Amino acid sequence: MKKLNFLLSSLLLCMCCTIQAKNKVIEQPPFVVSNTTSIEVSQVEISDTATVLHIFAKYRPKNWIKIASGSYLQDNNGKTYQLRSGIGITPDAEFWMPESGEAEFQLVFPPLPASVTSIDFTEGADVENGFSIWGIQLKGNNLPKLVLPKEAVIHKADKETALPNPVIEYGKATLKGKLLDFRPGMSKTMTLVSWESAKGDISEALVEIQPDGSFSKEISLASTTPVSIYMSGSSPLQLFMEPGKTTEAYINLREISRRRSKFHSEEKPYGEILYINGPLATVAQELNQDMPDTNVQDKVYKDMKAFAGMDIDTYKSKVLELSAEVQTEIDKLPCSLATRQVLTINNKLSTIGLLRLAANTLTSAAIQANQITREEAQKYYMERAQKIPADYIPNANFAILNDLQATLSSNYSNIVIGCYQKSDDLAKTWGTDNGIFFDIVRVIPLYQSIKNFTPLTEEQINTINTFPSAYREMLTVANDELLAKIEANKKKTGFTVNEAGEVSDEDLFASIISKFSGKVLLVDFWATWCGPCRMVSPIVDEIAEEVQGKAKVGKVNVDEQGDLASQFGVMSIPTIMVFKNGEAVATSVGAKSKAELLALLD
Repeated sequence: MKKLNFLLSSLLLCMCCTIQAKNKVIEQPPFVVSNTTSIEVSQVEISDTATVLHIFAKYRPKNWIKIASGSYLQDNNGKTYQLRSGIGITPDAEFWMPESGEAEFQLVFPPLPASVTSIDFTEGADVENGFSIWGIQLKGNNLPKLVLPKEAVIHKADKETALPNPVIEYGKATLKGKLLDFRPGMSKTMTLVSWESAKGDISEALVEIQPDGSFSKEISLASTTPVSIYMSGSSPLQLFMEPGKTTEAYINLREISRRRSKFHSEEKPYGEILYINGPLATVAQELNQDMPDTNVQDKVYKDMKAFAGMDIDTYKSKVLELSAEVQTEIDKLPCSLATRQVLTINNKLSTIGLLRLAANTLTSAAIQANQITREEAQKYYMERAQKIPADYIPNANFAILNDLQATLSSNYSNIVIGCYQKSDDLAKTWGTDNGIFFDIVRVIPLYQSIKNFTPLTEEQINTINTFPSAYREMLTVANDELLAKIEANKKKTGFTVNEAGEVSDEDLFASIISKFSGKVLLVDFWATWCGPCRMVSPIVDEIAEEVQGKAKVGKVNVDEQGDLASQFGVMSIPTIMVFKNGEAVATSVGAKSKAELLALLD
């Protein structure tokens, strides 16, 4: 009997071991690349009956995400496995995020063969902005080897080489490169933003991505220019472009995904995030490395509520304190002298920008801390704006604007546009009206005139002949393009020019939108320095194309139209507002998907 009992026990033990062997759990599996930060796989559970993805979700509190019922897995052999069900989530239904902004649920798929080594998860090509995670590893922690083009090299920076002066000339600059680990189903475009100091403006260009991940784009520039590449769901990449030169950029999507990961961000990097050849390549390489936060604006905006209730003097002291802390961090960075110089310039310009926007920031802080309502925001803003003295920012602090190297900062164009009208006062303080700042302030009004569809007069054409050749060529080309466009428009029909007439600044917007009585108007309130705004901007452009004849779409730069933004209680950007019959009927704050923005028009 004892022998029989022993045999039965042994048999049961073997059965348990067999069952356990058929159930496999992979904790926090590494993955090659993802197009989202909203969901991540925390665990994969594989059995004879099902494959279960345990999903960790992180999104804005009290907002929803959705998992499409058509979601599927694809294994490394090309076989697909359709989503069966959800646990803790219903496919195709809105899943509302809790106050914490974090949640967990499970997605159930058919079982996988034992031979499968990796899987891709995707909602499918038919789902706009759908979630996808490629190369989820099921056997081991080693990802497939990253294949680097021979041009993707790491530059050794000379620690003591100072930042060179930018080249001032007009011509074509080229950006080319490749997205490494690019997969079908990823976004086919990205946005190239050039921070053009000569215009006191920014320029956007859509860059098309080829099926193999390669891209190429040519733009016209008047100097060595800081540019940013914006891709959905990731921080902008910083580069430089120069007239007559080519900038090569090999973008490591694998490393971008790792840095954004909840579970793998502290692990060993998968190489450089960006491999660069071209103007200021070593500086750009260092600027894109994973370094401590040296952006004083980020420090303010990350803890906006802390500024609630401050008076303007206390706010100024706090901003200057944070700026000094940032500068101390910059001075300690183990990077080249040239990179520290760029970061120092960024810090000085950012500090000026924060002080210029004191009333806006204090109002936003009060709103976020629920001290005031959006309806009270305009009055609150005006009270603080009226208390800001003319010498709140001493003129001497603006001297950085006349430093030629300052134009290598993406912050320069944002600041100069708000300061060019006070050039006479600055000239008196500085004791000179010569230098890059004064060259640019002579250009900006003329460029803005062309931008606003007003060609240069004969007198203005004669004036630009005295400008540096780069700026003269830039204005001439822009003016010629405008004249050609005007002539082309004369041959077109089917459009109407709405005259606002003589109205006050307060009534201007109301006068404009009154022309669209009975129609829907979508307005994007944005700013050049706002990263989420940059991501939303191409989406707004797409919407404008799709809703032609049904609705109108416009944009308002809050830096240029601060009073207008305050009029509508816009204190956080991007803000999308929809007007019907002149009345605001819907408002959306923050970066949203195309589907969410289109829903506002319903």
